[in-house]
Amino acid sequence: MTKSYKELSYRSADGLTLYARDYNPGNVSDTILCMHGLTRNSADFHDLAINLCDRFRVISVDQRGRGRSDYDTEASNYRPDVYCADMFTLVDHLGLERPIAIGTSMGGIMIMLMSALRPGVFKAAILNDIGPEIDPKGLERIKNYVGEARPFPNWQAATMAVRKIGAIAFPEYSDNDWIAFAKRTCEQRDDGLIHFSYDPAISAPIKDEPEAAAPADMWPLFATLGDVPILIVRGGTSDILSVETLEKMGAQHPNCQKVTVPGIGHAPMLDEPEARKAIETFLSTIQ
Repeated sequence: MTKSYKELSYRSADGLTLYARDYNPGNVSDTILCMHGLTRNSADFHDLAINLCDRFRVISVDQRGRGRSDYDTEASNYRPDVYCADMFTLVDHLGLERPIAIGTSMGGIMIMLMSALRPGVFKAAILNDIGPEIDPKGLERIKNYVGEARPFPNWQAATMAVRKIGAIAFPEYSDNDWIAFAKRTCEQRDDGLIHFSYDPAISAPIKDEPEAAAPADMWPLFATLGDVPILIVRGGTSDILSVETLEKMGAQHPNCQKVTVPGIGHAPMLDEPEARKAIETFLSTIQ
């Protein structure tokens, strides 16, 4: 079966080989750069990319230490500023001019940080369940599970594990949904066991140093998006992006659209009808 995307590899400034999926690298006017959350990878955006790649070039990345990108021997490099440097390397390598950015959780933090480091880098941005203030309860929940799981003997055990972690966010998922979730977030390795598709060492910096998860004050970073059209997607039961922060973001940004996905926690997969409609509407307004 022919893949629906081209596989890209490129080198980071410090010599790692990094990976990305490139959907529709042909002759289209706009590129969408998709950046995943802390423990996730490029597969998270596959369905969204398939839906959009008839009109956009869609590039979905594996950050260092995730998916098919190299793992870093220095765990201290697993932090947003380093990930952003990798993304600038990719943008420059491909010659992308003002891509549209979609960032889930950590990926949304990266959007804000990249905008501050290189003003005007993005034509538009979609922040998925993240904002300049992070609810401490949700952050603590994430810290408690990242990097702790041992390998699983089979896919059934892996599916049970991801279901235990994710049920709070996706209470209506079916058995088949959870199997698909496990297949996106885990991989079978040469030892025959099923592992989460990330380096467990990504957890070390965020447990040792708060700013390795997110800068202490992100409101100035968010302000750098002031001239950039944005869409904010919030899970209706999110424990990361509060209603209060969402409303404050809308009040402070002159060109902001918002959508809440009911019954979903952190973070929406962006395949929900409410999210999909809002994204389609938002993208139709970008010139």
